[in-house]
Amino acid sequence: MIRWPLIAVLIGLVVAPAVAQQATVSRPPSSRAEIHLTFAPIVKEAAPAVVNVYSRRVVQTRAPIFNDALLRRFFGNTFPLAVPRQRVLNSLGSGVILDPSGLIVTNDHVIKDAQEISVVLSDRREFPAKVLLADEHLDLAVLKINVPGENLPVLPIGDSDKLEVGDLVLAIGNPFGVGQTVTMGIVSGLARTGTGINEFGSFIQTDAAINPGNSGGALVDMDGELVGINTAIFSESGGSVGIGFAIPTGLVRSVLYAVQHDEHVVQQPWLGLEGEGVNADRATKLGLPRPGGVLVDNVAAGGPAAKAGIAAGDVVLAVDGHDVEDTEALRFRLATHHVGSTAQFTLWHDGHSHGVTVALVAPPEQPPRDITLLEGREPFAGASVGNLNPAFAEELSLPQSRRGVVIASVTPGSTAAQLGLRRGDILASLGRREIVNVAQLRDLLANSGPPWALVIVRGDKKFSLVVR
Repeated sequence: MIRWPLIAVLIGLVVAPAVAQQATVSRPPSSRAEIHLTFAPIVKEAAPAVVNVYSRRVVQTRAPIFNDALLRRFFGNTFPLAVPRQRVLNSLGSGVILDPSGLIVTNDHVIKDAQEISVVLSDRREFPAKVLLADEHLDLAVLKINVPGENLPVLPIGDSDKLEVGDLVLAIGNPFGVGQTVTMGIVSGLARTGTGINEFGSFIQTDAAINPGNSGGALVDMDGELVGINTAIFSESGGSVGIGFAIPTGLVRSVLYAVQHDEHVVQQPWLGLEGEGVNADRATKLGLPRPGGVLVDNVAAGGPAAKAGIAAGDVVLAVDGHDVEDTEALRFRLATHHVGSTAQFTLWHDGHSHGVTVALVAPPEQPPRDITLLEGREPFAGASVGNLNPAFAEELSLPQSRRGVVIASVTPGSTAAQLGLRRGDILASLGRREIVNVAQLRDLLANSGPPWALVIVRGDKKFSLVVR
């Protein structure tokens, strides 16, 4: 005998939760409380830790005595009868308090070359700020303000590696100087490289409105934690078009670590290898399931990579479990570590993956730089040159395997400046003789005369010129 009422009850117990779940996903708000959902509690906690950063610098300009259109037509801005004038340049940005003693993180470009820096708190109090660290390569800086007898509100640092595309985020800053503003959006992309913003890619992309003045401000997740420092936008008009970029907190931790250890620069760990990204064709040849990773083509003898067993032909797939898509992503992962730490590398070799532990050390200063200012009647007069080594190459953003003599600086108006030489240029040869080190270059210059045949390496290009 079939008990229909019992069967109906059982079916109802199975089907009802599924129907209820489907209804929960698609139904409109059913209560006043749901209609009034708000981000206000998060903002109330986070906003006091976001500050305005004002920087000021004075530059010298020369203006014609007679402000005449005809004179400007013939002489332009180089009119011979000109008087020096001072011009004040002001910059506006944002910052985030990360320590109650008054440590503030912002972008390097917000305070670059500033002679005076002021920080305005959310309660409108203003304090002078001191630069503890400024790293142009990371585009991050750490400021310090003194507020005696007070612990300032701080924003806890979250883990940006836990973000997923589609997560809600808030951008807090001072766009266009209108005052502290909060905008909402989602994470549009992760590990964005090739942006040209700084030398360590892997940016967080968001459609939360970011505009001039937001730089250095906070990107906050739904737990009220800092996950990024708003840094730049992609825009042809100068305003927000929904493509903004933030520096992940992994790099923020690196600059804080340096400051806490009384370092004035962020020392990047040295790996001792070079490589290039793996495209689709190369991935097929290597037997990789998909494009990505860094194919190692050069390993420094005795370096950390060599000691860990990494060799040319290996592919770096991941660092500490995080996928490495290209060389910029690898540089980013190394930059999140400090000298003296270790990193877990996942490698691909002969159709198999395996892991190794790499000890990260400071880049060596061998051979010594021997910085020398070249003077006299010679083609490089006014240029300060030095011997390339891994540490110097890192500072100049050159491949660490490069050796030879590099230009460290150029005196304005000098012979070297007139030739168009610049910092980072490598002096490859003089009179068809390869330049090996500074001492040899000085001997070559002392025993040669015009015309000088020079070969200069700039990036991936070579330039030849003759100086008479």
